[in-house]
Amino acid sequence: MQDATCNDKECLQDLRVYPTRCSQAILDSATSVKARSAELLWAYIDVEVIPFNKGFYTVDVKYFYKVTADAFVGMGRPREICGLATYDKRTVLFGSEGSVRIFSSQYLPQDCDLQNFEKTNLPIATVEVVDPVCLNVKVLEGCNCGDCVLSDIPDNICRCFDDDIVICDEGKQLFASLGQFSIIKLERDIQLLMPAYDICMPEKDCSGSNCNVDDPCDLFQQFKFPVDEFFPPKYADYMRETNSNNSNNNNGCRTVGNRRGYSN
Repeated sequence: MQDATCNDKECLQDLRVYPTRCSQAILDSATSVKARSAELLWAYIDVEVIPFNKGFYTVDVKYFYKVTADAFVGMGRPREICGLATYDKRTVLFGSEGSVRIFSSQYLPQDCDLQNFEKTNLPIATVEVVDPVCLNVKVLEGCNCGDCVLSDIPDNICRCFDDDIVICDEGKQLFASLGQFSIIKLERDIQLLMPAYDICMPEKDCSGSNCNVDDPCDLFQQFKFPVDEFFPPKYADYMRETNSNNSNNNNGCRTVGNRRGYSN
């Protein structure tokens, strides 16, 4: 647990989806639903020091997803429904210690000409996430329990939907299973001189759980971690592709100096 970064291949099974008001009306009369897509809208990140364990921090992340599905009503064409799903995750990473004060002359647009000021150089958490894969959706009859788990939705999340989100309702309930790839890391400013290496992938797995048998997560476990989605191509990759394209465009010709002749 000495790493400041970890990668995560996680199956989020049976997340409660809170549909919009229009989608709830369609869902109540639907005979079946089919998964379409899922989009990550926002991630709220919080870092806290772990008492009596110097250098270690908890990173709490709350993900907000927009889940879209097709609802089949009678014999007509499927109708699109959407809703909000959330997921809370906690991981522990090593971020070392720091107690210096940092001053910066970084320019802040449309602000007073003040330097940035931080009391300490505590680590900053960063989460890199690829849009999740919508593995499965299902509908269950709602219970008359009056339990409203989701409340106080941020305004920027509400603006991502065309209608109000139904938080408490006695109608049918929608659940979704999502597959998600992410990288969680702690960053800090330090005085360090080190050689530059090639892109490296963190080896620590922070999922912390195994998927059950006979569920959509089994399919997600077959996916490979999409490394190329997180790191841009290297200069050598561009040169290799350029040289390959130039070679294919020569149509069997070779160039010597400023003269072009056919190859043998």
